[in-house]
Amino acid sequence: MSGAIGSLMKAAHAPIYASRLRALVRAITPHLRPGDRLLDVGCGVGTLAKAILDDPGCPAGVVAEGLESHPRGGEPIPVTAYDGDRFPFDDGSFDVVTIADVLHHDHHPERLLAECARVSRRYVIVKDHQIKGPLAQSRVSLIDWAANAPHGVPCLYRYNTPSQWRDVPGSLGARLEREHASMNLYPPLVNLLFGRSLQYLAV
Repeated sequence: MSGAIGSLMKAAHAPIYASRLRALVRAITPHLRPGDRLLDVGCGVGTLAKAILDDPGCPAGVVAEGLESHPRGGEPIPVTAYDGDRFPFDDGSFDVVTIADVLHHDHHPERLLAECARVSRRYVIVKDHQIKGPLAQSRVSLIDWAANAPHGVPCLYRYNTPSQWRDVPGSLGARLEREHASMNLYPPLVNLLFGRSLQYLAV
């Protein structure tokens, strides 16, 4: 993708990403407790974790760090590199683990989720896409490509159905605490096409 086109796509996506970030912070912070240790898996440049820490609703004393297979450097939170296989942390090292729009990029999502569960003492908060509704595969694939192509991130275009998401807690030996089977993540028109039932979050 040419630099000019990539820059235009990044600029067009900026307000969409900002809206998504606010919605994720609202969904995640109620599940944090004072003094929690939070890990954001696939944290990128650390934007989500930093936004959680900066939110007025974040409980006092929460600390956050990230895990990333390709650290960029200069992140606003501590970031640990890992090899894409086993997390370099002991069992139960964190109170809460978040993994947002990462699973559908991973060739081994079950293994990745199992690692999230292993290092978490209390919650794993998963945000991803789901295939539900008319032309769902095409719509999710389009927004996935638009968000990631400017950054050179490859897309596998593999997303869970609602029934597949329902099987996840049991596969981890976990219990579903809270589920958002539809989310208003984006500005209104974009949300109508690419939000709502195509977006999924579970605690």
